[in-house]
Amino acid sequence: MKKLARRMESLAPGIFSELAKAKKEKEATGIRVIDLSVGSPDLPPAPHIIEALRRGVENPRNYTYPLAGKLELHQALAKWYKQRFNVDLDPASEVLTLMGSQDGLAHVALAFINPGDIALVPDPGYPIYSASIQLAEGEIYPLPLLAENEFLPNLEQIPLEVAQRAKLLTINYPNNPVAASANADFFKKVIEFAKTYGIVVCHDVAYAELAYDGFKPMSFLEVPGAKEVGIEFYSLSKTYNMAGCRIGFAVGNADVLRALGTIKSNIDYGVFAAVQEAGIAALTGDQECVRQTAATYQRRRDILVDGLAKLGWQMPKPQASMFIWAPLPKGYQSSVDFCLEFLDKTGILIVPGVAFGAQGEGYVRIAMVQPEEDLLEAIARVTDSFSFS
Repeated sequence: MKKLARRMESLAPGIFSELAKAKKEKEATGIRVIDLSVGSPDLPPAPHIIEALRRGVENPRNYTYPLAGKLELHQALAKWYKQRFNVDLDPASEVLTLMGSQDGLAHVALAFINPGDIALVPDPGYPIYSASIQLAEGEIYPLPLLAENEFLPNLEQIPLEVAQRAKLLTINYPNNPVAASANADFFKKVIEFAKTYGIVVCHDVAYAELAYDGFKPMSFLEVPGAKEVGIEFYSLSKTYNMAGCRIGFAVGNADVLRALGTIKSNIDYGVFAAVQEAGIAALTGDQECVRQTAATYQRRRDILVDGLAKLGWQMPKPQASMFIWAPLPKGYQSSVDFCLEFLDKTGILIVPGVAFGAQGEGYVRIAMVQPEEDLLEAIARVTDSFSFS
């Protein structure tokens, strides 16, 4: 067999494979593992979304290649963006339909990064931010997300020679994995930085509607000048529990979207028309389902954070996202070792922070993706089997 391409070396699953193996071994002992690792929504879409999908599947005209996104879908998203963020989008040139936002995040680097080009990537960060640059054979310059800086990258600390060579900057708020949020002042700094150095900004806003205690995350595009320097990725996966449908969008700068669209047109034939129709129903229908989903995650957050705090493991309550970014309990240095021990003693699977980058060491990510009764059982298991003293 021929030797694999060198890019495969950096895409090795590593820690995630180790966790999957440990989970399988634990389940082989007869223990039901409570999996709080993968950020996959466990809730179903609202009935009106499922009904639209059913009708779409039954329509025989929906089985041709869909190619570009339906204009009605683009119009629905543009209207939603106007209502939610007061951002104006041209449905024809400033909206691009994707097979989930990860689809666009994975391919945008191919439009801008040549081998050796620099991309600015958050550390810790969602793995596709780095993987997309590795696939394009670019060079990653990590931006540390530190607690003392509210998990925002310090753009002023980027060396001049790096800023001058950089072509892409990825940001993500509300953030996965660190569950932090950003404000207009930060986004203004990003825009000024991008204009100064001619950098394309890619903002991932997939978790904007999973927000708690009255908090309303903002869009990067709300800030004047944002559309001049970049795009924003939005997904229906988390907002409407449509993760398996694979539908999302890139919006913003028309030139950047045109380049990404060219890459996409050479890779696939678009999102299944029935799924697009379900997306229209989601964006234009009753939004009470969105509020109920956020309320569900808020209750889950409180069960976990408050329950673990009573047992001696203190962690901040996130304002948004479906994750908790928890510092390791006292006495632990390795996030991998802690997660494996935690799984062995409690049957609960969480992700070591180092899986998301070197700066993630010292933390773990807990996904709020199981029903409340399972989370209460998780707290009971920790009470019986684990000590934080």
